[in-house]
Amino acid sequence: MKIGIVDTTFSRINMGAIAIDELRNYAGVKYVRRTVPGIKDLPVEAKRLIEEEECDIVITLGWVGKAEKDALSYIALSVGKIIAELMTNKHIIDVTIHEDEAEDEKTLLMVAENRVREHVRNAVDLIRNPERLVKQAGTGQRQGYEDVGPIQR
Repeated sequence: MKIGIVDTTFSRINMGAIAIDELRNYAGVKYVRRTVPGIKDLPVEAKRLIEEEECDIVITLGWVGKAEKDALSYIALSVGKIIAELMTNKHIIDVTIHEDEAEDEKTLLMVAENRVREHVRNAVDLIRNPERLVKQAGTGQRQGYEDVGPIQR
């Protein structure tokens, strides 16, 4: 198993280093890391890691600013990522932090680190242990924040 990790220079923290730390602690799998300038560059690099480096899954690590143009860039990333997934028939796990989702930098850092670590575990489970994810279906899991839990019947 090999996991691709792609982060950006636009990010305000080293998300790639957090992902690698979690991979080493959680799964001990091989990985390949690349860094691109911004989020619109993530899909093509993810596709390259799948096709040229034979990664089984890729985790893209993006950071979105507060401006409207940043939100539009995120939409472009999302569409490009989906196209790359369909072209390669492989999962590309999008881990994006939006600067407007927290009031202060301390909370934003906590959300970012938690989200990266939780999605790294999800990526490993998608390949190695998909039944673990099946058991969590409908349980209100949230990456980065507290889980919201299921709606009781």
